[in-house]
Amino acid sequence: MQKVDLQNEVKNGTVLPLMEEFYTIQGEGFHTGTAAYFIRVGGCDVGCHWCDVKESWDAELHPPTAIEEIVVRASEKAKLAVVTGGEPLTWNMDALTLALKKAGMIVNMETSGAYELSGTWDWICLSPKKTKLPVKSVYDNAHELKVVIYNKHDFIFAEEQAALTNDQAILFLQPEWSKHEEVMPLIVDYVKENPQWRISLQTHKYLDIP
Repeated sequence: MQKVDLQNEVKNGTVLPLMEEFYTIQGEGFHTGTAAYFIRVGGCDVGCHWCDVKESWDAELHPPTAIEEIVVRASEKAKLAVVTGGEPLTWNMDALTLALKKAGMIVNMETSGAYELSGTWDWICLSPKKTKLPVKSVYDNAHELKVVIYNKHDFIFAEEQAALTNDQAILFLQPEWSKHEEVMPLIVDYVKENPQWRISLQTHKYLDIP
């Protein structure tokens, strides 16, 4: 019975597989440089080969955690919560975002967009992956499109994704960390020729912080 109850709580999003949580500085995208409490939820089947948190993929490795516990710790530290993964939309985000907002927090998400949108968000950063493309509800509601550039073909992918994303989304190109010296000059030239795009850097790696 307890196992069934836990399964129901996970399904409802009142319990989530929590990989880690930490207070740091947002390193990427529009909110770069902002203090934020990161909530990393386990579980992802998108399978991006250059993912730097592959240990997040298997949800069963991470303890089912009541969202009330997460919210208390987050709200004690910060005004801004960033929910990431893994892939947070694997799970129902309604209860977590409602609880964070009731605690007075701004609530942002980083997502591949591979699953239907749930939750109430102040900011959605969509970072699409070729292995499992976003669904329409995320394209339509994204505030920011952040495409990681690993090779020249990714510029084509970026434009394809921009065409599917709503017109209000801010467009970012970000070098994949292991290739940043190689692709950064290409990104600079591309943004100069296509100024609707901006450059995002993983500044937390330069700062040597989580």
